[in-house]
Amino acid sequence: MSVIVWLVEVTWSACVDAARRHAPEDTEIVLLHVSGHEIPEAACSAFTGPLGLGEPEHVSATRLDTPATSGGHLLESAADRLGRPCTRMQRTGHIAREVIVAAQGAQLLIMARDGDRSRLGPDSLGPAGRFVVDHAP
Repeated sequence: MSVIVWLVEVTWSACVDAARRHAPEDTEIVLLHVSGHEIPEAACSAFTGPLGLGEPEHVSATRLDTPATSGGHLLESAADRLGRPCTRMQRTGHIAREVIVAAQGAQLLIMARDGDRSRLGPDSLGPAGRFVVDHAP
């Protein structure tokens, strides 16, 4: 049996705790973090000024805490919290589609509500979560 634990910055600890409680000891656990590839470009463009009139050659995505870097920190924290052997998977791309690809062949996908948590129903899932619930294998 394999379990994918989808880690999102706001809800990762609840997902890891669910895996600790519900996944048998002999289960392969994969901690998954997906970064959208548009984030570094958007952050860099914020420094170039209105209408792109700034000096972009002085701004580099490598100077920022990139999604891969923050995802790595998140995966490390999650693995520590899980406290048992696991695989760490970092993917970049369209977030919901990358989760679906990573979930192929898994028996269970653990995720948390990422939308409006003040009420039950479809709005308690954000767009990526809703897409994954509707299309995951």
